[in-house]
Amino acid sequence: MNGLIKLELTRALRNRKFLFFSVIYPSVLFLLIAGSADATERIDGTGLTLPTYMMVSMASFGALTAVLMGNSERIAKERESGWVRQLRLTTLPGRGYVLAKTASAAVVSLPSIVVVFAVAAAVKGVRLDPWQWLALTGAIWAGSLVFAALGVAIGYLASGDAVRPLTMILYFGLSILGGLWMPTTAFPQWLRDVAEWVPTHAYAALGQAIEQNQAPHGRDIAILVVSFALFTGGAAWLYRKDTLKA
Repeated sequence: MNGLIKLELTRALRNRKFLFFSVIYPSVLFLLIAGSADATERIDGTGLTLPTYMMVSMASFGALTAVLMGNSERIAKERESGWVRQLRLTTLPGRGYVLAKTASAAVVSLPSIVVVFAVAAAVKGVRLDPWQWLALTGAIWAGSLVFAALGVAIGYLASGDAVRPLTMILYFGLSILGGLWMPTTAFPQWLRDVAEWVPTHAYAALGQAIEQNQAPHGRDIAILVVSFALFTGGAAWLYRKDTLKA
């Protein structure tokens, strides 16, 4: 399995288009959204400035891009090309393939988080305590596993032609409803009520709680735990179903 993980990492790091959208693109969006923002004005209901708020949002968005987009399309294409069928003929267990995909995506998601943090600190002067930087990195990185599992599930659910539009719908829907592109305080009340139950909203809320020097809300943790259980369960069921077809 270690060999497969190294192979997946090599393939991901050689894909310049993937690296741009997962590592550079979130930082560019951060600069576009927060570049001219007042560094002292607070967002209603959060106590955070726009640069500080959007730093966590864009770091979460970058990690989401790496694990969701990377896993879903690659798995669907490998199923279609017969690569997954070939791997089943080896001694590699099925869980090893899924773990290799998840691990490689998680490793690639780390640079996207760090780059957004570096840009926010250098350009917008975002300042936090050392423990907050470490806690933010750990929370966003660990939380990305929820969406890595979703990416695996989509990869086994959709065919090579259908996987991209399905992934994009979920990708943009989760990003917008979760408040990763704009604060949910700008939403109408009914949409804000919906957004509070979206896993990406809970995901970003973990980082925002750390920035506010507060403990994460129990509901946000519960949403992420339940989402992870549903996504991993769905991925496991779809993998077994795909195995029986083969």
